[in-house]
Amino acid sequence: MTGTDTGVGKTIVSAALARPGAAYVKPAQTGDDDDAATVAKLSGAEVHTLARYPEPLAPATAARRAGLPPVTPLQVAEFVRTLQNDLVIIEGAGGLLVRFDEAGGTILDVAALLKAPMIVVARAGLGTLNHTALTVEAIKRRGVTCLGIMIGSWPRDPDLAAECNLEDLTQIAPVLGRIREGEFTTMELPA
Repeated sequence: MTGTDTGVGKTIVSAALARPGAAYVKPAQTGDDDDAATVAKLSGAEVHTLARYPEPLAPATAARRAGLPPVTPLQVAEFVRTLQNDLVIIEGAGGLLVRFDEAGGTILDVAALLKAPMIVVARAGLGTLNHTALTVEAIKRRGVTCLGIMIGSWPRDPDLAAECNLEDLTQIAPVLGRIREGEFTTMELPA
C-alpha cells in the first residue's frame, strides 16, 4: 500500500481491506501517530510495526535524527515472509519513493522484493491526477503490479475537482473504491 502523499488515508484504506486473520505491517512509524493501533481497532487484524521514530519525518531522516538504525526493504521483506496470514497488507510511510534507509530503500523496493501487488491511495482534490499518474507509472516501470487506486477520504460534499478527478483517475488505473470522509466500512478488492 502506498499513497500519493502523507495524510491521504493509507491507514484507513488498510483497515478497510484488513480483517481478522490478516496481518498489517507498518515498516516504519514516525511521529506520535500509531497507524497499527488504528488498523487493529478498526479491523481486528494482527498488526506489526518494525521501527518507531519520534519525529514525524521521512523514516530515513527520522531514524538518523533519533540515532536509531533504519529499517531496510530487505528486513521488511524477510519479516513478511515469516508471516503465515492469508492476507498481508504493508503500508508505506508517505509516498512511494519516501526513503526508509540511507541507501534509498522505499516501499516500492519492498513490493519488488516480495513480488507483491500495490494499491495507490489518493486524495480527492487538486494535485491528485499528476501525483497518482507519477506513482502508478513508477510502479509499473519497476515491474510491480498496480491493482488500482483507492480514494482515502471522499468528501461529504465533493466539489467539481473531486468529481472530475474521480472520473479522470480511471484513465490512470482502475478505481477500486473510496472511503467517505469520516466513515469507515470494510471493502473487498475485485478478484
